[in-house]
Amino acid sequence: MRLALNLVLSLGMLALCTWLVWPDAEARIKLHEQISGLRWADFAPYLGAYLGLQIVVHLCRALRWNNLLAPLGVRVPTGPLLAMSSVGFLAILALPVRLGEFVRPGLLRKGNYTTATAALGTVAVERIVDGLIISLLVFGAFFAHRDPTSPGWMMPTAYTALGIFTAALVFLVCAMWRPEPTVRFCLSLTLLPRFAPKLAALIQRWLLDMIRGLAALKDLRNLTLFLVWSAVYWGANGLGVWVLAHAFHLELPLIGAYATMGLLGIGISLPNSPGLVGQFEAFTMWGLSIYLGFDLKDNHASLYLAALAFATAQHLFQVAWYVAMGALGLASPWVSFHDLWSARKMAAQDGETGQDSAASEGGHGAEIAVEREPPKELPHDLLEARGKADKKLAPEPRSTDDPVHAPDRP
Repeated sequence: MRLALNLVLSLGMLALCTWLVWPDAEARIKLHEQISGLRWADFAPYLGAYLGLQIVVHLCRALRWNNLLAPLGVRVPTGPLLAMSSVGFLAILALPVRLGEFVRPGLLRKGNYTTATAALGTVAVERIVDGLIISLLVFGAFFAHRDPTSPGWMMPTAYTALGIFTAALVFLVCAMWRPEPTVRFCLSLTLLPRFAPKLAALIQRWLLDMIRGLAALKDLRNLTLFLVWSAVYWGANGLGVWVLAHAFHLELPLIGAYATMGLLGIGISLPNSPGLVGQFEAFTMWGLSIYLGFDLKDNHASLYLAALAFATAQHLFQVAWYVAMGALGLASPWVSFHDLWSARKMAAQDGETGQDSAASEGGHGAEIAVEREPPKELPHDLLEARGKADKKLAPEPRSTDDPVHAPDRP
């Protein structure tokens, strides 16, 4: 049922976004002329700079994860970290509805680093911090650019995105401060404790386990390093958008490049279509239309077609990059196809059962040498909260006075 729902959401996003940006026959001819008119001698320097920035983006995005894992007593060597991250990034791109987010935590569990549930908590921190950064970028850029001619969706989108990620950040802080009351309150909003108490108790335990991964919020040094990595990551990413746009002769201002990048980041945080097909182009075009001044309905205009050529090319470069990096990760001695296939299932299994075991299944990948730091003890209130959740799941003791269930006596 869950898989069917995921597929429906993914295919629905694919159909909607592809319908929004798909050019008709006349526009396709003009689009081909736009691309054919590019001269390689002029295009190559921009492409070289863009690929150089992609290296910076990839390294920062991968290496910063260690700063979220360190408070759990885990530090992954650079080689395995790059391999697992590259395969995980490819899975995020390829799998629908963000299912690829389970791959990196699953690979950590498979390598006997930590439980997938705890690692999934670090991914939650990563996603929320990234969402807050790009929401602030979009809000600031849109607020500075607003005028009576701005599209009606511009500011509501900025306010909504900022509100959602700010609320998520408040949840993180409250979860670290008072884990059990925060989880219990959030569950009460879903009405699960009333209609499905066993499921609610199971989810409560899973969330309390995942809060372990939020330990980075209490580690000032590692949190600061993570934020520095993230600033460089997003800085290089926005600069790449600006460089590639000028390769297509689009006079996009630098602030417009960051706003477009941020809007795209918000858009692909939604249930994603396979490979982000259509979704990538649609959100990129909406961002470009604000700063380049073209009408999204006039899909035969030369500026519109140049922007669509840029959006399509950027998407293809992104896909090619992550496929290549993912292939290198799978070719490494640290990750195999078997690991990739089983990692998501292992992460999902941890999430469903709440098990803390980090025992690794036998795979085809090479064993990874683990650099472990002494694990930090869980806060007393978190241990107490987990104990209460366990009691809810435990079967009730049977009375020895019950003649049906009384133990055998000699």
